[in-house]
Amino acid sequence: MLAALNNIFKITELRQKVIFTLAMFIVFRAGTHIPVPGVNAAMIEQLFTSGNLFGLLDMFSGGALSKFSIFAMSITPYINASIILQLLTVVIPTLERWSKEGEEGRKKITKVTRYSTVVLGFIQAIGMAFGLRAAINNPSVFSYLMIAITLTAGTVFLMWIGEQITAKGIGNGISLIIFAGIVSRLPDGLKVMYQYLQAGTINLFNVAIFAILALLMIAFVVAINQAHRKVPVQYAKRVVGRKMYGGHTSYIPLKVNQAGVIPIIFASSVLMFPVTIGQFVKVPWVQTVAGWFQWGTPLQTSIYIILILFFTYFYTAVSLNIPDMSDNIKKYGGFIPGLRPGKPTTDYLDKIMTRITLAGAIFLAFIAIMPNIIVWVTKIDGVYFGGTALLIVVGVALDTMKQIESLVLMRHYQGFMK
Repeated sequence: MLAALNNIFKITELRQKVIFTLAMFIVFRAGTHIPVPGVNAAMIEQLFTSGNLFGLLDMFSGGALSKFSIFAMSITPYINASIILQLLTVVIPTLERWSKEGEEGRKKITKVTRYSTVVLGFIQAIGMAFGLRAAINNPSVFSYLMIAITLTAGTVFLMWIGEQITAKGIGNGISLIIFAGIVSRLPDGLKVMYQYLQAGTINLFNVAIFAILALLMIAFVVAINQAHRKVPVQYAKRVVGRKMYGGHTSYIPLKVNQAGVIPIIFASSVLMFPVTIGQFVKVPWVQTVAGWFQWGTPLQTSIYIILILFFTYFYTAVSLNIPDMSDNIKKYGGFIPGLRPGKPTTDYLDKIMTRITLAGAIFLAFIAIMPNIIVWVTKIDGVYFGGTALLIVVGVALDTMKQIESLVLMRHYQGFMK
């Protein structure tokens, strides 16, 4: 491992990319400690428990939301804008046409995503300022606008940092910002665990069980994220001028976890919404409904699993266009052995995706409820491990390592991963 790291820093270009990425992380972490003016941050911190929507958003922001800093909204509006545009690509012909235009089309979609991020960010910031008005020192229209503009500017700045990391650093910048935010909460978790040990609430055996379960979960997530079904494709020979093309066998890798972490985020947001509303609306029946959806209750867990299964199939159907895949195979003179091009190929691919998506959905549901199981087995409460955070961290780490691996191998050094 040390030799592999040494290979990285032997390459000037790669060394500069790594240093630039780390420098942007420092800027991001520094910004999480700059408070929004005119707000009582101590009052806001009381809202951040494990059972509300703010707790989920605070995890993505690396604690910036609980401090109500200029990066309180993190990169969430950009993620929302990207997901919305991806879903709209299916129903809006212009976006669908842009998605097929290659680099120029991607530039247009990126431009629309940026503008959408500003609009969504400003709307979200206004909602946050109004919802947290009790913590504003001098509530007024000017105060709301100042807070909304500050939060929106913070999100736009993070979006710019993410794009700079993508262009000049290593990996996907937006994903790495979320990764850095989640990983930055690790010391807090270790601190809580140490306090439990000091108080005698848990013992070293509980900590050992926690560590073993954590390692097993990481290995399981890596295995499923890398898992895919290879569908063989045979390309017929064709002559173009004096050259012959085709005549080889390839395969289509269909991922088991095609939807990624999106289903868990959707399901978590839907289920945490009633609990969050219950914190602001002090009506008896609202409080009763909010109690039903508290994290870890039987009703909440059951609905959580059902929603994850539903959103996994839904997002996979939206993000993976099986008919287009079948048409592209036919267009380039390929066919799946034993099947005719066209509808038989489409039906076959759809059947495969339906089956492996079920496995992916069950995997996501298991990972999502695993934190409850860990708390029950180890008796360590207040240290979140699993679900959304684990999938994001492992997925981003694997993608970044692959990019480093490709850059190292291009320079004829020994690979980063063995």
